[in-house]
Amino acid sequence: MELSIAIFGLAAAACWGAGDFSGGIATKRSGVLIVAIISHILEIVILISAALLFTENVPPTTDFLWGAIAGLAGGIGILALYHALSIEKMGIVAPITAVLSAIVPMTYGIITEGLPTTSQLIGFLFAFIGVWMISREENNPKIELEKLKLPIIAGLGFGLFMILIDQVQSSSVFWPLVGARMATIPTFILVASYKKQIKIPNLKFLPLIALASLLDTSGTVFYVLASKTGRLDIAAILTSMYPAITVLLAWVLLKERLKNRQWVGVFAVMVAVVLIA
Repeated sequence: MELSIAIFGLAAAACWGAGDFSGGIATKRSGVLIVAIISHILEIVILISAALLFTENVPPTTDFLWGAIAGLAGGIGILALYHALSIEKMGIVAPITAVLSAIVPMTYGIITEGLPTTSQLIGFLFAFIGVWMISREENNPKIELEKLKLPIIAGLGFGLFMILIDQVQSSSVFWPLVGARMATIPTFILVASYKKQIKIPNLKFLPLIALASLLDTSGTVFYVLASKTGRLDIAAILTSMYPAITVLLAWVLLKERLKNRQWVGVFAVMVAVVLIA
């Protein structure tokens, strides 16, 4: 059981981290909202195809509703994150969002399921330290309280998504996520229309958007499997390590240099995985 949740949780982190890397490159070329809209439409196609391929039973309406509510929470998180990244430094936005998105479901899991083992709690601490150190761009950035508003909203949105999607009672994985994406797409379209940011991207970037969509879908599916396999807090902490994958991919593929602080963060994340799993 512990091994399964570790595998699924780390697989989710790997997919989300790689998806953020791919999506980040795509948004620089095509714009944030239109990439989000196209990728989520593609995700619906992927999820429905997977549900039909694996002959997954259609769940009751309540599970679709839980998926939709979770999707709205996650959608608000995405919009807040994108807006925050457009006006604030990533070194402030990324660590606060990542850590808070783990703290919310971790707190819920502890309340509903009790405390995990001592080694796992120590692992949680290492995970928070690792994600924070990896994500921050500057050594001592001055953080103003006003600048924390959007990252906090983003973190709460992602954390609530993790909790709400875990409320699905059936064994279905793909169909509730279809409900989640069907709720987020209209939200994104409305915001894009209001901001007049609907513009079809260059066709040569569609493969990159499709890759980001596939990776994001896979990460979400692995997270759901992790949460169904074991404790919600452990699944959330493991998947919250996705910034490490994004940073490592930038190091390998874009030749971005990692600072000593980030290498310490990578080591802390590795220690956290051993302690938690």
